[in-house]
Amino acid sequence: MKKIICLLLCVLMTALCLAGCGKTAPAAPDGPAYSESGEFVLSGDGFAPAAASDGDCRVFYEIFVGSFSDSDGDGVGDLRGIIDRMDYLNDGDPDSGLSLGVEGLWLTPIFESPSYHKYDISDFYKVDPAFGTAEDLKELADLCHARGVKLILDLPINHTSSGNLWFIQFRASHKSGDTANPYYDFYTWCTEAEKPSDRAFNRIPETTEYYECNFWDQMPELNFDNPAVREAVVDVARTWLELGVDGFRFDAAKYVYYGDHARNLEFWIWYMDELRAIKPDLYTVAEVWDPDGITDLYYPALNCFNFTVSQVSGLIASAAKGGDAGRYTAYVESYLDRVKSLRADATIVPFVANHDTDRAAGFLPLSDGSMRMAANLYLLGPGSPFIYYGEEIGMKGTRGNANTDSNRRLAMLWGDGDTVKDPVGSTYDASKQPNGTVADQIGDPSSLFTYYKTLLMIRRANPEIASGDYRALSFEGSKLGGFTSTLAGSTVCVLHNTTAEPITVDLVDAGLDFSELRAAVGPGGATLEGTTLTIGAQTSVVLR
Repeated sequence: MKKIICLLLCVLMTALCLAGCGKTAPAAPDGPAYSESGEFVLSGDGFAPAAASDGDCRVFYEIFVGSFSDSDGDGVGDLRGIIDRMDYLNDGDPDSGLSLGVEGLWLTPIFESPSYHKYDISDFYKVDPAFGTAEDLKELADLCHARGVKLILDLPINHTSSGNLWFIQFRASHKSGDTANPYYDFYTWCTEAEKPSDRAFNRIPETTEYYECNFWDQMPELNFDNPAVREAVVDVARTWLELGVDGFRFDAAKYVYYGDHARNLEFWIWYMDELRAIKPDLYTVAEVWDPDGITDLYYPALNCFNFTVSQVSGLIASAAKGGDAGRYTAYVESYLDRVKSLRADATIVPFVANHDTDRAAGFLPLSDGSMRMAANLYLLGPGSPFIYYGEEIGMKGTRGNANTDSNRRLAMLWGDGDTVKDPVGSTYDASKQPNGTVADQIGDPSSLFTYYKTLLMIRRANPEIASGDYRALSFEGSKLGGFTSTLAGSTVCVLHNTTAEPITVDLVDAGLDFSELRAAVGPGGATLEGTTLTIGAQTSVVLR
């Protein structure tokens, strides 16, 4: 009999009983993995973290820069604050077990901008002074690369700030009628009689003409029929790639040509070809906030965030709350196969929440275990999952009645005196943050932070999970879900019990040829006796 509660490097989850299942495990010394008695149960190579992931199948961490960590005491998060926190994110030593262990960072826009969120860019070539300098960014990129971490920047290119020099020149040329000005056609414009009814326009001051502005009248839309605009956005990307960043998250990718997916795809295929000529190993991901049928249209050019699995109504939350895990893993197989048929090197990009959505801990409570189960489902799965900063400590934040996205982008709860403040416009009550700070959780073997760290170590120690040949498993009459994944001739099996009761499976009867219980993560634990596998409540296992 092999009985394992997966605990990695100070990871020991003191689980409360759920419906009579599970035990509270005693404290154990530091080490890769321990049985309940504190003895080693796995060989050193079983949980020794592998080298950082190659390619696109790696765990990313989204940082809303102004809310993350403040290095200079002005209350605004900055690039040097991120540098100061790299040991928390990834300390470069996979054997230390001290850091979260993410393999990529996505920074929301850092370019010069008049707003707190920076999605209206006034100068694509300058780091906003509130965040630091280009030299700070270069230092961060170098530090990331030394630790096997990719760094990508949020690049909103469909629109700019109305304060951008490009738009100032555009506006002046229309006022004067100077059609020879190279910026005259830099933005999409028309006369009042030509205005389409399906888009937003605002009058160019002191003229009878109108510019397109679908998000806000201070965010004019660039004209991508103009070759000079296309050259400009390639040059912007080249500037930051040459500085050392690894790629980009493309905001609002479907709005390059409003409502015209075919023309958008043409643009993104062209743009990706241009960028890969600069950096062949470019990492990119696009925001196309739509169901799969629309994101599929963009996959010939770009990996896209998977909104179908995200948020309160998404497939991850549905399964994590005691739903059918088999439905989720079957969906993942069909979705993964479909995107790979559209582009051979495509992968999926799951997430639970981001800076535009309510935070996960608000709809996936820690108290009922659903937050941990959701993490199991998407972090012990294929592709390139994204964690939103603070998710790993159960931060909450909802737009709510205040109707402000600032409440979704609150200051990271470090608990160590960091001076970072909530962003402008936030109204969230700090008393609604009951799950504690980083300082509260980082040394606690039962904390959510430790749980996330455990999952990332399991994933890295079993690289088949991220990028192998994925095949979903079916268990008739059961909510058990899982998959096998094969990479370079090696196969692992991951199974999820999302219910409040243990589930027993005979591996032979299920057609599964695995003899080693590699890891179990969740309050219920797991046992493998002969070919009989019992998975406790709200627990996931890895088999070899």
